[in-house]
Amino acid sequence: MTSVEIEYCVPCGLLDPAVQTQTRLLDEFGQDLDGVTLVPGHGGVFVVRADSETIWDKDVHGADLDLELVAEAVEDRLQVTA
Repeated sequence: MTSVEIEYCVPCGLLDPAVQTQTRLLDEFGQDLDGVTLVPGHGGVFVVRADSETIWDKDVHGADLDLELVAEAVEDRLQVTA
């Protein structure tokens, strides 16, 4: 099973997109995941990791979160671990 971690910047107000990401992943893959954990951070961080592998990083992918891309990356990860 796969575990997802969403690290988000608290002072930047990135809790809402973190919760949206968490909800989307749980709705779509809930029973296939070990969990989706929110990790408070700072410094503008917004990083999504699956089994410690970064699948989305705001500094690399840009500020506009693409939930489709994140969901596809998690689905790919689930297929690899199946």
